[in-house]
Amino acid sequence: MQKRIALITGATSGIGLATARLLAKNNFDLVICGRRTDRLDDIATELKAITNVHTASFDVRDKEKVQEAINNLPTGFKKIDVLVNNAGNAHGLSPVQEGDVDDWDAMIDINVKGLLYVSKAVLPIMLRNDSGHIVNIGSIAGKEVYPNGNVYCASKHAVDAINNGMRLDLNGTGVRVSAINPGLVETEFSMVRFKGDETRSKAVYEGYKALQAEDIAETILFVITRPNHVNISDMVVFPSAQASSTIVDKSGK
Repeated sequence: MQKRIALITGATSGIGLATARLLAKNNFDLVICGRRTDRLDDIATELKAITNVHTASFDVRDKEKVQEAINNLPTGFKKIDVLVNNAGNAHGLSPVQEGDVDDWDAMIDINVKGLLYVSKAVLPIMLRNDSGHIVNIGSIAGKEVYPNGNVYCASKHAVDAINNGMRLDLNGTGVRVSAINPGLVETEFSMVRFKGDETRSKAVYEGYKALQAEDIAETILFVITRPNHVNISDMVVFPSAQASSTIVDKSGK
């Protein structure tokens, strides 16, 4: 079977890294993208023992660099079959009246505009081939709003709307569109949100078993390996202890 090519943003840690590792083991060649060149190189070295890997170092907020990276893909990586829009971030957790405008800009620029820039660059490839699959990594924050989550929730609600809009606009083109919206996943997410505060970050995941990055990677693999006539358009994934954005059983049961 001919290998498909998957491009993954935010591939240097968390869900993106777990997805790269899992797809490498399941007959995919990879274009792994991120800002940290040294980590991309280390991951590429690891995965090249299994599959073909190309690295592309860029910030999804920079639309010129995004387009340049896609334009300059090597011949063997030009036919992108799967795009995993995974790059995203949460900065800060505070009431809107106390919010940091720089944090707002970072979340909107990465979570919303970055996803659009990468999709815009990759879509012509898929449309030329009359096939492809875009997987947008959203969040339960795109389905609900929780206290102090204001702009982060807004950015993920935008991802939810973009996902639905893409599915409508691309209907009949052969390009499928799916969203995976995780609840609490134990990654670097909280360390970024709390700006390196390890105590606050660890507290988020205490008292229960959170989702692991590998759980979401397995979900992504399932979604992109369905037959062509099947499109899983929208999925919410919680750890068993979680019932909503704010309801989490930390009793340890």
